[in-house]
Amino acid sequence: MKLASYKDGSRDGQLVVVSRDLNTAHYANGIATRLQQVLDDWNFLSPQLEELSVSLNQGRTRHAFPFDPAMCMAPLPRAYQWAEAAAFLGHVELEHKARHAELPPGLKTDPLVWQGCSDRFLGPMDPLVIPSEKMGIDFGGQLAVVTGDMAMSTPPDRAIEAVRLVALANAVSLHHLVPGELAKGFGFLQSKPVTAFSPVAVTCDELGAAWKGGRVHLPLQSTWNGKRVGLCDAGPEMNFHFGHLIAHIAQTRHVRAGSIVGSGVISNADGSRGYSCIAEKRAIEITEQREPRTDFMRYGDTIRIEMKGADGHSIFGAIDQVVVAP
Repeated sequence: MKLASYKDGSRDGQLVVVSRDLNTAHYANGIATRLQQVLDDWNFLSPQLEELSVSLNQGRTRHAFPFDPAMCMAPLPRAYQWAEAAAFLGHVELEHKARHAELPPGLKTDPLVWQGCSDRFLGPMDPLVIPSEKMGIDFGGQLAVVTGDMAMSTPPDRAIEAVRLVALANAVSLHHLVPGELAKGFGFLQSKPVTAFSPVAVTCDELGAAWKGGRVHLPLQSTWNGKRVGLCDAGPEMNFHFGHLIAHIAQTRHVRAGSIVGSGVISNADGSRGYSCIAEKRAIEITEQREPRTDFMRYGDTIRIEMKGADGHSIFGAIDQVVVAP
């Protein structure tokens, strides 16, 4: 099934079930009003939502209405936890090479994960409000999963069972703020502003054969100012699957329902597939030409991030945003 949260003036929105083709929707208020309610009581409420989803897809619901992505908040508008990883090691290696930095020890066995802002997420068509163009504004196309409850020290092969929903994310970075923050030795804060999510989050069965081994084996399309700059395969080169990432977080703590875990920027070794963030393009330019030639985003720039299935239809709907001044 596919779920979304419609804007209604509240912090958490109104839960709706969305048809597989993203054409129609139905309020779920007879079952639950907010997505967090469902995550907290998944075994009881999700089967009821699944029944509504089946009826909606079969055209048997009485109060369906046209689905409008512009009405969407993030599927989970605020979360107990947002942890972003760097699961595509090719991207990590490239960025370290560009700045002549040593790779972290244990890079291939221990995932890089950091916690980001989770008290508010952006909807798929909400503008990206950034204080200054001089901050090095960059988009970051990636996948994210929403978890159920999971106990501390759960191993990766069992942690993958905690995945409840999958969505797309635009994890924005302000790269000119990164060096100063890293120099303090405590990681990212101001350089990682609010993240945006796709109109809908989907259960793993909606991905069919593309959901395999804790990864989504489909290309992510990134379109910057109307030009497609990336069509990166999200599957084979994801060095740590989502089970690894969730288990990493759970090494020293319980993970609660409603936590969100991001894959990190999707990246491929094949340069012809493009890029899912500008920083990667600039890193390639630095290693090949000694200096970056591609500028970061400016006010008025647009970014569209979308993933389509084997049938060519959008799975999550598109993140479609414009960068604006405060």
